Amino acid sequence: MLLVLSEEHKEHLGFLTQVDSAVVGEFGRIAVEFLRKGTNPKIYEGAARKLNVSSDIIQHGVEGLTYLLTEGSKLLISEIDFQDSVLVLGFSEELNKLLLQLYLDNRREIRSILSELAPKLHSYHSLEWRLDVQLASRSLRQQIKPAVTIKLHLDQNGDQTTKILQTDPATLLHLIQQLEQALGEMKTNHCRRIVRNIK
Repeated sequence: MLLVLSEEHKEHLGFLTQVDSAVVGEFGRIAVEFLRKGTNPKIYEGAARKLNVSSDIIQHGVEGLTYLLTEGSKLLISEIDFQDSVLVLGFSEELNKLLLQLYLDNRREIRSILSELAPKLHSYHSLEWRLDVQLASRSLRQQIKPAVTIKLHLDQNGDQTTKILQTDPATLLHLIQQLEQALGEMKTNHCRRIVRNIK
């Protein structure tokens, strides 16, 4: 799978052709640091002074390199696909090899940083349910009013929370149909391809 870069990203990465390989390596280190700790304008200003360019150009170059490395790591693309993706940028062979080495050296670390940044969602632990039926009331002697009460136990980072839901059987059947339809949709080739690329 190849990375698709917009014209803006290509323009930001174009700055890398104007500097030597040591500077590109330093930009790679700054890009990983950017992911770990966030942006640091002082680093951009210091690099801009050394290279006699504006700090915006440095920042755009680092952000473009960060995007290239994170997208490659997120999709776990192979060496060949990464080389083919970078080849479109029209860089020299030496710069292409340097970018590939940066990607290979930092791929695992970037994936671990991205996994830490991902939101921790609730996960299913257990479920309890009860069917309540009201057969009559003072005003209506023959009334059947069913209700399903669901107690849902969820885990999030080791903490357990409980949600209580109550619904009528018709709404519950509709919910079941929608969930079954969603599960059926997950079995299609299109969804499988998307899920494979997300992991």
